Amino acid sequence: MYEQNAIIENTQIAEKVNRYLIYAPLIASKRKAGQFVMVRVDEKAERIPLTIADADPQTGTITLVVQEVGFSTAKMARMQIGQKLEDLVGPLGLPTHIERFGRVVIVGGGIGIAPAHPIAQAMKRAENQVYTILGARHCGLIIMEEEMKKVSDELTVCTDDGSCGQKGLVTDVLEEHIQKKGKPDLVAAIGPLIMMKYVSLLTKKYAVPTMVSLNPIMVDGTGMCGGCRVTVGGKTKFACVEGPEFDGHLVDFEELMQRQGFYRQQEHESIRQFHDGCRMGAEMSKVSS
Repeated sequence: MYEQNAIIENTQIAEKVNRYLIYAPLIASKRKAGQFVMVRVDEKAERIPLTIADADPQTGTITLVVQEVGFSTAKMARMQIGQKLEDLVGPLGLPTHIERFGRVVIVGGGIGIAPAHPIAQAMKRAENQVYTILGARHCGLIIMEEEMKKVSDELTVCTDDGSCGQKGLVTDVLEEHIQKKGKPDLVAAIGPLIMMKYVSLLTKKYAVPTMVSLNPIMVDGTGMCGGCRVTVGGKTKFACVEGPEFDGHLVDFEELMQRQGFYRQQEHESIRQFHDGCRMGAEMSKVSS
């Protein structure tokens, strides 16, 4: 039997992207599509919000798919089987609104494919037709293709450079879908902010209801710090307790993209220091041996 918060699997599935299977039976039994957890790798790490990509109440496990972007995610990528996360709190956030809409198009970009997976699962269980579009800069960044195929009536992959699937952007594929099959009943888009912005602009042109899942800067994940505030329909919302999903046609993406870049320099510096420390440790180990 594994201990609470123990890592059961840690597998690299793409460039700087790892999939973790973690023993967290209470979270696994209660989570719903769209919800996330707050993770602290060790006592010195900051809290990071991570969407639950899958869960199995029978085995008591949850799946997290994490991209290495800063100190904490880099440290997490190097954790071994059996090691425990310091903190794992959840499920947090409002679940995705699931009903029988009819035809639903799921658009996942890059690391956003992971949180799109449980939404596609739930939409399929609700007897919707699920059409999935996966996009990334190149083939090496497409993740969870097989998992998404299992819950989709039709799946299309596209890459900016044409290294796999259709060459082009997710918006190209989405517009082609609308022109061929007519307006879907709902579009759910998850990925880089710039991708969600242009998906929302496209669907607004065709008057297609659109849901986007936002992952702004978060500190506590319970609505106390206000760090995750976003402007939706001219009003301030806290993504951790009033989201993470919002009407894509109402989100102020320009403001959100500006706020998301506030600490980019510090993130780059912290991960540089982490890798420098790893190299120094490896060199000292060679000398001592």
